[in-house]
Amino acid sequence: MTGEKVDTKAEQQSDVLVIGAGAAGMMCAVEAGRRGRQVVLLEQAAKPGRKIRISGGGRCNFTNTNTAPDRFLSQNPRFCISALSRYQPEDFIRWVESAGIAYHEKTLGQLFCDGSAEQIVSLLTEACHAVGAQILTGVTVSAVTRGEVGFQVTTAEGVWRADRVVVACGGPSIPKMGSSRLGYRIAEAFDLKLIEPRAALVPFTFGDQLGTEFADLSGLSCDVRVRCRGAEFREAMLFTHRGLSGPAMLQISSYWQPGDCLEIDLLPSDEVESRMNEARQTLGKKTVEHILGGLLPKRLAKRICSELSLQSRVADLSRGDLQRLSERVHRWQIKPGGTEGMRTAEVTLGGVETRQISPTTMEVKSVPGLYFIGEVLDVTGHLGGYNFQWAWASGYACGQVV
Repeated sequence: MTGEKVDTKAEQQSDVLVIGAGAAGMMCAVEAGRRGRQVVLLEQAAKPGRKIRISGGGRCNFTNTNTAPDRFLSQNPRFCISALSRYQPEDFIRWVESAGIAYHEKTLGQLFCDGSAEQIVSLLTEACHAVGAQILTGVTVSAVTRGEVGFQVTTAEGVWRADRVVVACGGPSIPKMGSSRLGYRIAEAFDLKLIEPRAALVPFTFGDQLGTEFADLSGLSCDVRVRCRGAEFREAMLFTHRGLSGPAMLQISSYWQPGDCLEIDLLPSDEVESRMNEARQTLGKKTVEHILGGLLPKRLAKRICSELSLQSRVADLSRGDLQRLSERVHRWQIKPGGTEGMRTAEVTLGGVETRQISPTTMEVKSVPGLYFIGEVLDVTGHLGGYNFQWAWASGYACGQVV
């Protein structure tokens, strides 16, 4: 049962031990339990599904109807194809609908609960109960070792033995939610390689000078197109007191490397030079700032005109002025000082190197009976429900065989 405590130091046994009662772990437990396997989930937090509860602003962006392998980053990009093809968004949507959970599409295929993310947690925990899977909370795993038969999992509350062990404890993003590097430590104990983990889907920070320069724009949002390292996203950008956030910045952060510049088009749906030329014909006495303020947020327009020393009338703009303005608006180059790191990262980029893992079963090729699923692997989705779909798909694939 959810919240059940281990009250003995005696050695205990299960067919399958799942380390981590998050999205992937519970999905795996449900599928394995349906096959008649005795499953126990060990969760260090006080409740299962902690990241699910805070996701999507508390409404859980539980999948994306546009899920495709090219929406995921990995040094082994073909790894995710098998699992994603066998458990698709439509499969989870049917489960949500059968449970009577109302949902809506926010934008770009992103599906959210109308109510609360707690509905998804309840869906999973109740399914675990229905198949006899136990969720033990407040259990801290210290080691996983392989014995003559099966595995031994050592916890502060006692020792467990199991034929199969599934590592589903995620990555170190958002440590205040209890996340850790446990999954990586388990992998390293079995001589598995890691792709160095780093923060993904995370806001950018400015350096001291940029922070001072853009402090007056904090809270301002606009639609942008951002490019970096061949990747491109068009979504909202938000100026914060620390740097740049919003969906567009979170998306591109997964591709950005320290020292890279971002190229940002602040007016992707229009052409500033054409609009200024039109204004010269009919509104020539208006200032550049006035016209630009009709295309961009007024504070941003004021900032750009001040930066370029364009306090003149539109009629007085030179060809060179127009080119400088167009460059600043459509190809703004900015070098972030860094990101906010794991503290606020929605997911972790990198993780267990997937060439060591079977793409159909999630089993470690060199360690039969040991499995890795979800965020702990080097598979990271774009913003917008893709990472939950990877959790469902990898958990499902593993649950069919574990």
